[in-house]
This record gives sequence, C-alpha cells and structure tokens, in this order.
Amino acid sequence: MDITSSNLRILTTGFQANFAAGLGAVAPMWQRFATRVPSTTSDELYPWLNQIPGMRKWVGERQLNNVKTDAYRLINEDWEDTVVVGRNAIEDDKYGVFAPLMGMLGDAAGRQPDELIFGLIPKGFTTNCFDGQFFFDTDHPVIAADGTMTTVSNMQAGAGNPWFLLDTTKSLKPFIFQDRKAPRFDALDNPDDPNVFMRKEFIYGADARNTGGFGFWQTAFGSKAALDAANFGAAFTAMTSLRRDYGAPLAITPDVLLVGPSNRAAGEAIVKKANLAGGESNLDYGRVELVVAPWLI
Repeated sequence: MDITSSNLRILTTGFQANFAAGLGAVAPMWQRFATRVPSTTSDELYPWLNQIPGMRKWVGERQLNNVKTDAYRLINEDWEDTVVVGRNAIEDDKYGVFAPLMGMLGDAAGRQPDELIFGLIPKGFTTNCFDGQFFFDTDHPVIAADGTMTTVSNMQAGAGNPWFLLDTTKSLKPFIFQDRKAPRFDALDNPDDPNVFMRKEFIYGADARNTGGFGFWQTAFGSKAALDAANFGAAFTAMTSLRRDYGAPLAITPDVLLVGPSNRAAGEAIVKKANLAGGESNLDYGRVELVVAPWLI
C-alpha cells in the first residue's frame, strides 16, 4: 500500500471497525453488581449516601434528612491502551494481520470496567466508604430505635480468599461505576507525524475515563472466613436483619453469592446441591445465585 493520507484514512477506518467489533462483543459482568453513574466533571460528590430513603407516616411537619457536607467523593481516572503498527508492514500490505489486534484492543477496553469493579470489591476490607468506615467492617454506626448510637457489622474476619453476599435488587447496587468518557479509538496516522518520521511507526490507541466506588454497605457482606453453610447462614441472617436509622427494617434481600475460582466448589455445595452428603435436603439450595468472577483470585 502506498503511504498516502487517503489510504491511511481507509486503513484507520478499518481498524476502527475492528475495535468497535471487539468492544461490542464483550458481555460485561460489572453491570450486575454496580450502578452506572454518568459523570460530567473530574470528580463527583455523593452527599446522599448517608441515608437510605424510606417512607414513613406523615404526622405534623415533614422530617428532614440532613445531607452530609463531608460527602463521599469519587475522582475519575484515565485509562489507555496503545499499539504500534510499523510503516513497513503497511507498505508491504501486511496490515491485515493487525486487524485481530485492533479487535483485542476493543475487547480490552470493554473489559476495563469489569477489571475496575472486581478489583475494587476485595479492597472494601481496607477502603473507607461514605460513613468513614471500611466498606466491609465490624462497626458501621447506626442509630437505634431509642435514638442511641450503635454499630453493625457486614463482614466476617478470616484468612481465606474472600467471598461476598450481595443484594443487587435495589435501584442502587452495592458498587458504583462512575462513567466520565466511554472508550474511544484514536490514531496518529498522518504520514507527517513525528512518530512516523522518527521511528517509522503509526500509533493506534483507546482511552476512557471512569472510576469505581462503594454504594450502601448494607447491600453487601464480605467474608474471609471459610465458605461453609454455617458462615453463609450467618451472613445471610446478618443482612436480612439490618435496620435503617431509628429501627425500621431495611428489607435487604441477598440474591447473589459472589466468589472467585478458589471458592467455586464450596459455593456450589451450599446453593447448587439439592441434597447434603447424608442425603437430607439442603435448605440453602437455590437460596441465592452463585456467580464466579475470574478476577477474584
């Protein structure tokens, strides 16, 4: 192929189509566990995370819920992936071998949110959420029915690979995917570009802007204890027993047991086997959906 601007535009259009095909073929997992929040600036504040809405009987004046001034803040991050195609390969009509690479570039861009969210989840044991506590912690502050302050746990300590019980049925899922800019394909494909003159290289890349964060801790339970029926049951009971400030039930309904590959067999034994080893009925059979995330290793 002759190295002309028109030929290079045609080539870039083809590469862009390969990128779009790879991007569109991705079946993301994160959407099950995180709510997408559009972003319009470099960061976003979430002052409402300190209160889970709940209707109450209207007696007298409305009861106003104060919004926190020290709000939970998520700062968008930049992401990129870049590949190089040598000028000689284009001149020698070998550019076709790069079409799969551009498809893989699109695939990587499509999977970046999965890597972000599933990389975030285990960090909940050591990362603060909106109330200033670790997202998975033993002492989240809650106001009891009598107005006194108490604490509530949404975790089990241990030394094993973590597993998570989640309620994904609410309008705000346990985690937040803050989306500033969707993946975009760009090219430095002008024959007069410095990269062509100095290194005989045409450069193609993708970039995006986004970040992840934690939603309501009440919708998630994290455990590093052994994944067995007793610990699963304790986690399920803890979640379904949660109350909002001043005592009203939250009606949390866990529907997903999220595990990594190492806990797959243990998870299947708890929620996918109708009978226990002795033949008796498994009361946890089908109680929640088991999801195995390959990033949780």
